[in-house]
Amino acid sequence: MTCIPSGMKNSGSLATAKLPEPIKALEPYKERLHIINGLHGLHTSPSHSAFFGALGGYRGSDGVPPSGPTIDHTLSATLPETLLPHLCIGMDSLGNMRSKPTVANLSASGAGQPIFMHSNPNHLYEMLYGGISEGEIRKQHEARSGMFNRVERLAEAEVIGLQDVSKERFKQYVDGFSEINGLRERLGEVSSRLRDFAPEVDERYTNPEFETDWHDVLLDLGISALKSGLTSVLTIGSGRGEIFGAWKGLGVEQQGHNLGHMKQPNNPIWVKIRQYNSRMLVRLMEELESVPEGSGTMMDNTLIVYTSNNADSQHTSGKNWPVMLLGNYDGAFKTGCFTQLDGKRPINALYNSILRASGVSGDRYNMSEKMAAKFDSGTGPLKEILV
Repeated sequence: MTCIPSGMKNSGSLATAKLPEPIKALEPYKERLHIINGLHGLHTSPSHSAFFGALGGYRGSDGVPPSGPTIDHTLSATLPETLLPHLCIGMDSLGNMRSKPTVANLSASGAGQPIFMHSNPNHLYEMLYGGISEGEIRKQHEARSGMFNRVERLAEAEVIGLQDVSKERFKQYVDGFSEINGLRERLGEVSSRLRDFAPEVDERYTNPEFETDWHDVLLDLGISALKSGLTSVLTIGSGRGEIFGAWKGLGVEQQGHNLGHMKQPNNPIWVKIRQYNSRMLVRLMEELESVPEGSGTMMDNTLIVYTSNNADSQHTSGKNWPVMLLGNYDGAFKTGCFTQLDGKRPINALYNSILRASGVSGDRYNMSEKMAAKFDSGTGPLKEILV
């Protein structure tokens, strides 16, 4: 695996280890890093991608709706309430982000309840900060707000007279507009506080040269949502949970499916992409470190989970699902170490560990005892990673 220091085969400290080239940007932060190898996701049927199953810990595939909530949404429902319970951002090629500014592939609030990722930074900025903006952004915000209000009223009127099944589906549609309109109103109520955190809009928003320009400002918007307290849970999908993805801004001309079929270890193309992702992780940590919280900083109370939506490779069986953790979540997780597991515990056990650290009782996450008998050799959280 490209994140494991050379020669490390057994669990141990990272203190004297040299991090591999793809994640060398994290070298100054080794004491906050925990590399985990040997979890599995066999039951998620990942192949090209497990889609919702990657964060849900259940079977997922292209076109398969979520069969339950995903860990990011479950965590957001556990933590103190925020204006935005959960913010999802998706990064892809410019063409894909423009043609499909929102997609739902990774996160869900429940069975058949996908959560959409935001991929157009102009739309997301307008949603979060349009009420405190001026000029064209303010005009777009007001026009979109008026449109959503009218659509909600029309949709509510149309639900009358529908059959039960159709009525339930249509109600979800109505509820979506109601939620958007409610969010816009709530954001308006805290506009004075938001001014301190709104990023500056520049050419990267309106006239990006490469998709990485949008990737960078999407990250800025996600960070601003965390620092301002709009949300406590941020999910970033690089490639949006599909088989696509593009990084021409890094000098990588290949994109999408072809990238997945390349050998990854020591491949200069994948080294560039992972170095870019690692720099994003550093940026996120440094920004959270700058925010006082309690007796420390926001980063002291944060856990960053960096992993894949299809385990360890293209066309994978899911037998090995590497994960990197950054931060100790207020002292709950061990850091500065590498943990090698035996491949007999699923990614669900990691998610259960996160919930346990958040004060939620229970020994399993999204896994029945019948499934556990086949896919989990243990029960409860991963004792190897918790303090």
